[in-house]
Amino acid sequence: MSLGKRAFIAFQYALPKHALTAFVHSLARLKWLKRPLIAGFSKLYPIDMSEAAEPDPRRYRTFNDFFTRALKAGARPLAAAPRAIVSPCDGTVSERGTIDGERLLQARIEAKSHWYTLGELLGDDPRARDFTGGEFATIYLAPYNYHRVHMPIEGRLTGLNYIPGALFSVNRATAEAVPRLFARNERVVARFDTVAGPLALVFVGALNVGSIGIVGFGDLTPRRPRAARSIEVPPGTQVFARGAEIGRFNMGSTVIVLLPRGRGRWTPEFAPGATVRVGATVGELVG
Repeated sequence: MSLGKRAFIAFQYALPKHALTAFVHSLARLKWLKRPLIAGFSKLYPIDMSEAAEPDPRRYRTFNDFFTRALKAGARPLAAAPRAIVSPCDGTVSERGTIDGERLLQARIEAKSHWYTLGELLGDDPRARDFTGGEFATIYLAPYNYHRVHMPIEGRLTGLNYIPGALFSVNRATAEAVPRLFARNERVVARFDTVAGPLALVFVGALNVGSIGIVGFGDLTPRRPRAARSIEVPPGTQVFARGAEIGRFNMGSTVIVLLPRGRGRWTPEFAPGATVRVGATVGELVG
């Protein structure tokens, strides 16, 4: 690891990550700061406003509204094949594959690899065993990506868990250096019943990710106190169609998809380093 990367990781350990993230959370919601924030952000990152439902940055109420902007109709066509698993978000594939018993691959670094377990990721939920030997995919959302998250297959929401933790950056350099990164950061786990059996979408928080919102439940983070909590899901909660919006990151982060054993397979193109967009085929249901 280069000296610069080592310094970046060491700085994150020392940084008051929750305090800084709370500060960014507040700034992103100040109406009078929206113009300089949007202008500065647009200079740093390539933003394609032609895809947005509201293409004029001046029309957004706050920087956060701009950051979590909706796409115009048709901007992300949904795969036609009825058994297709579609990408839940825009981003870059960090890792994907078969869960090795209880272990998920975080990152490969030459001859060394970082792993974490289903129990660690899901907060020792006894239902973590539903995904033993199943399939996983980890997708990183860069700051310039579209930040709403959609359903990879149709499912009925059955559970929401908030798991407190740190707020390290989730970029590649940090994933290669911080052990159990996705299992130590703050996160929200959404569970669904589907035709393929249980499905989990894990919204992993990160540095400057001020909040994670779930459709119908509002922003579930930040929370006070930061203690593990199960959020009540009323019986008969609606079924979310494949491609329907289920949540969003207020700033960028990572989504992890979990499928049970033998019920799905990823396409060869859906590989580490690949760029994906909401609605594109990344796998298919089997069995």
